[in-house]
Amino acid sequence: MASVGGTASGGVEWHVRPPNPKNPIVFFDVTIGTIPAGRIKMELFADIAPKTAENFRQFCTGEYRKAGLPVGYKGCQFHRVIKDFMIQAGDFVKGDGSGCVSIYGHKFEDENFVAKHTGPGLLSMANSGPGTNGCQYQITVHMLSGHADKRVNMY
Repeated sequence: MASVGGTASGGVEWHVRPPNPKNPIVFFDVTIGTIPAGRIKMELFADIAPKTAENFRQFCTGEYRKAGLPVGYKGCQFHRVIKDFMIQAGDFVKGDGSGCVSIYGHKFEDENFVAKHTGPGLLSMANSGPGTNGCQYQITVHMLSGHADKRVNMY
């Protein structure tokens, strides 16, 4: 889970949590077509989901390499947008939401269900069920509850 730019367990408002200076910060420069649309800056919650945060960080920076070439989010499109819910991206494998890869292999296990989707601007894995985390992620545009909190890792 990450913070980008309701009350959860323990009363934590994850979307307004103060920054942790030990957590990595990554960013995306977004374009719509060829027109620059701005920068999305994200604090990765490595303090609660270190494996998930590192997977995302390496795909952001291009540090992860396959056959000597950087693999990651550069040039990746937002392939799914659901109004008042979330935006989804990260499928640089197939580009349609069906691709999956991680720095740990094909998929990796769930890591954190402590953090909750308490508001807009929270980053979490998009997956197809338990233990299916890879490269796809979602950013909340509204508070989510229940099902999403039990299904996806926030980092």
